Amino acid sequence: MENNTQYRGIGIMSGTSLDGMDIAFCRFILKNNSWEYDILAAETFPYSGKMKKQLGSLRNCSASTLVRSENEWSRFASDRIHDFCEKYKLEPEFIASHGHTVFHQPGEGLTLQIGNGALMAARTGVPVICDFRRADTARGGQGAPLVPIGDRYLFGTYDLCLNLGGFANVSFEEHGIRKACDICPCNVLLNHVASTLGKAFDQNGETAREGKVLDRLLKKLNGLDFYRLTKPRSLGMEWVQKHLFPLVPRGEAGRDLLRTFTEHIARQVTQATGRKPPGRLLVTGGGAYNVFLLERIKALTGHEVIIPGQKLIDHKEALIFAFMGIRRLRNEVNVLGSATGANKDHSAGAVYI
Repeated sequence: MENNTQYRGIGIMSGTSLDGMDIAFCRFILKNNSWEYDILAAETFPYSGKMKKQLGSLRNCSASTLVRSENEWSRFASDRIHDFCEKYKLEPEFIASHGHTVFHQPGEGLTLQIGNGALMAARTGVPVICDFRRADTARGGQGAPLVPIGDRYLFGTYDLCLNLGGFANVSFEEHGIRKACDICPCNVLLNHVASTLGKAFDQNGETAREGKVLDRLLKKLNGLDFYRLTKPRSLGMEWVQKHLFPLVPRGEAGRDLLRTFTEHIARQVTQATGRKPPGRLLVTGGGAYNVFLLERIKALTGHEVIIPGQKLIDHKEALIFAFMGIRRLRNEVNVLGSATGANKDHSAGAVYI
């Protein structure tokens, strides 16, 4: 690997919680065989109510609606990238897009993240790398989690890296191997309940703090078969709708459901991180703002919970997809089979010039 090589590119992330599209312009420097990074500019572009509804319904739509929606999302992404670059006077060398997940059923080898890379490259005039997950499922992997490659090379000073997004996932080194897994649903649960209370989310977890744990529900949640699966493992909204939502009793107070889900998340995080002795736990994703959830995680795990600055909380995944894009362009490994269950490490992503 050559030294003192710089790359400047954009990473895009659109999560299952439908908060919006994260765009991060990042600089990476390869120096003395190690990687350094900076997030030079970053924004989250919210989805309109119409687009949220549209994206949330794609699992059950017709083929023509799916293709039209993919193109609409791709035009939206291209236009936001154009505005973003104009605002900050940026000239990216590439765009790496996670896309937006429509299907994720790894047990059947199915995963689909919409994002028309050819259309985005044509509209922006910048090479686009996208469709990172299907190369992994083709090799027998889960197609997730993908961020452990960035955790290893960009955040190796932490003992564990925990993302609290729509789903919670963790990665860490064990005997020189990067281990990772999806842990449990996170903000997709909390935000769903908050919406029934007329809120977009539970600010700082304060409503959950006021509630009480519903012991019978908590026992059912923690007893779900998924939590007995050996790792690697990953989750999608299909699983939540089929296996988790039916367990929720009707008529329970929203604050008690929030308290119970919060406790469920904290206990599953504790179980997933229990193989590591107490250490430095980097926490990012929207759940890093949930003060009450972090209190429960810290109390149960004993780890030192480290919350970085806002840019990293909100845009770590976009940063890592940009990093994955670089490694794809360099024909280097950007997906770890030890994290996803694939039969080998590989370089994933379709490239559109």
